[in-house]
Amino acid sequence: MRTILVIGVGAGDPGQLTLAAAEAMRRTDVFFLLDKGAEKHDLIALRQELLARFARPEHRVVEVRDPDRDRRADGYVTAVDQWRRRRADLLEEAVAEHLPDGGCGAFLVWGDPALYDSTLAVLEEIRARGRVALEHSVIPGVSSVATLAARHRIGLNRVGRAFLVTTGRRLAERLPRDVDDIVVMLDANCSFTHYLDEDLDIFWGAYLGTADEILIAGRLSEVAERIVSTRREARGRKGWIMDTYLLRRRDPADKG
Repeated sequence: MRTILVIGVGAGDPGQLTLAAAEAMRRTDVFFLLDKGAEKHDLIALRQELLARFARPEHRVVEVRDPDRDRRADGYVTAVDQWRRRRADLLEEAVAEHLPDGGCGAFLVWGDPALYDSTLAVLEEIRARGRVALEHSVIPGVSSVATLAARHRIGLNRVGRAFLVTTGRRLAERLPRDVDDIVVMLDANCSFTHYLDEDLDIFWGAYLGTADEILIAGRLSEVAERIVSTRREARGRKGWIMDTYLLRRRDPADKG
């Protein structure tokens, strides 16, 4: 039986690695890294820095080219399902070839594996196929959501209130009316610009936990244009961007 560890490694700062994650890395024989292409080579470089600091010297690394996803597909859920199956095909082959029975392999996952990441779903599909026998465990990590709140020195919820974590795609459909604090991830289209007439504050962060970190906060109607232009420039310069933000309805005491 092979063992796979799904290790949350935080938003990018090696200092966010938990003691449990460091211990799990020291147990690992083979690390499987998803290569997302030349544009995101610095993501591989950050993982390699973690390996150099925390993994055993005799560890091995297997890089797997991440399949492209059709982001223009009309059926979003269908496109994601097809992409995950292609991922499962590639990772199943890599595990079978490079991790012997009794070995311990690992995936290093940005943030926390439970929050908008496909690794666990892909491993469940591999297990369900039954061609490669494996067991897997999850080591939680510091999410980009937690890092965003820490960087802006805010809480995600206010007294007696809930908060919602959603995606840019869902936010573009509507602004929830039954919750006042909305964390948004995976927003490639700056969906917050649909709601400039709303009385909202925004706390935005990109490349959280890295040397390239960018933070902007303020009344949405006043800083939205700056966020859009900053995001466009950063993505053009680096070739990719990962950002997260909190939209917060203003209390009467905050208005004016």
